Amino acid sequence: MHIVVCGRVQGVSFRAYAQSVARALELQGYVRNLPNGDVEIVAEGEGDKLDRLIEWARKGPPMAHVEDVRVEFSNQTGVFRDFTIEF
Repeated sequence: MHIVVCGRVQGVSFRAYAQSVARALELQGYVRNLPNGDVEIVAEGEGDKLDRLIEWARKGPPMAHVEDVRVEFSNQTGVFRDFTIEF
């Protein structure tokens, strides 16, 4: 699954929270800041757990102001072993 989160989502610990939530859901993938100010999440795992990550992304951490969340689904690649923060 590929998620792009728009709004005030950088500089508010969005990546750290996303990593914590994804790991708690036993998802694999990564989160990273994009140059345009958005945050990208790539995640693989069970469908209901991915849905819960989407729900969380629509709110974000306490200091975030999420304006839009775009989600695309694709086939799992199986290349991820953990959920990491990419820089």
